[in-house]
Amino acid sequence: MKPIRYGMIGGGRGAFIGGVHRTAAAIAGNWQLVAGALSSTPEKARASGAEIGLPEDRTYGSWAEMLERESALPAEQRIEAVSIVTPNHMHAPPAIAAMEAGFDVIIDKPLADSLDQARAIADAAARTGRKIAVTHTYTGYPLVKLARKLVAGREFGGVRRVMVQYTQDWLSRATDLEDNKQAEWRVDPARSGDAGAFGDIGTHAANLVEFITGERIAALCAELNMLPGRRIDDDGAALFRLAGGGKGTLTASQVCVGDMNDLAIAVYCEEAGLHWRQEQPNTLTIKRRDRPDEVYHAGANRAYLPGDIVAIQRTPGGHPEGYLEAFANIYRAFGEQLRGAPAPAGEPGYATMADALAGMNFLRAALQSSRDGAAWIDL
Repeated sequence: MKPIRYGMIGGGRGAFIGGVHRTAAAIAGNWQLVAGALSSTPEKARASGAEIGLPEDRTYGSWAEMLERESALPAEQRIEAVSIVTPNHMHAPPAIAAMEAGFDVIIDKPLADSLDQARAIADAAARTGRKIAVTHTYTGYPLVKLARKLVAGREFGGVRRVMVQYTQDWLSRATDLEDNKQAEWRVDPARSGDAGAFGDIGTHAANLVEFITGERIAALCAELNMLPGRRIDDDGAALFRLAGGGKGTLTASQVCVGDMNDLAIAVYCEEAGLHWRQEQPNTLTIKRRDRPDEVYHAGANRAYLPGDIVAIQRTPGGHPEGYLEAFANIYRAFGEQLRGAPAPAGEPGYATMADALAGMNFLRAALQSSRDGAAWIDL
């Protein structure tokens, strides 16, 4: 298929996630980066564009300039979509403007820095008819998709309990904020929004719960914490109730010493428990009371995996695929649908606007619950 021509907003020098998006789009193979406004500082934006090989005349000093000038190009040359990889407070303005200019949008999570801004993005998508995808990375892993299929098949019965954790240690010291661009904006409520760790990684954990179980989180009570001197949460936990009646616990922390990036989920159904950990993403373990454990392995040559799961893998079993490939699966699916391919039955391959708004509502409820002394809040 003809690649989607896209422009990137954010992701310049010193940024982490911009390079991830560019690499994922390249792995997906159906996207082509042709333009960019890679920084809020025009000089840095142009220098960043030169570093990654963008043409000088399509490296812009601001996202507004990019949208204006790209819109003026012939249809066969201009960008068709934008990838937004800025800090959270700069998600809504370019996303809304891009859709109003006629471009589709793929945007990093969380959708925005507040529920109101997220709703403004959703309203713009509905008004313009443009497509939008949100990169909740971990739903791109093949065995996470398999876990969703197994739970949906009801072979294991209904969901009783879910335990999910996403724990890191990169903000566990006061000195971690010194000369650290990635930490600097994440602990600044003016750029991150009111939520810190819960917004950055708690939304991933909540999205993973809803993706695998196929149920929304219906109510929660949460306690969010922060180290002395911090202004937004860097640690927290919540109890939650699923719409189908199951219960769960969620922990999200960036101050758990010794944990690099420990995202792990256990889904306990009536007849089996499913276990997946992102640091060992190519195995999914099914445990039952009266049978040996079953271990599924990822791999394009694993004949016991469903065909649609095999189709999104690139290497044989034993050749690990991981974070970048999961990201690429999201780009691949969104790109195919921009070119007119029908969405697969059940889920389109990326987080939809409904999924992203559910994540923002989760943050709203967690913040309110914590302020109210861990009161139960309905979503």
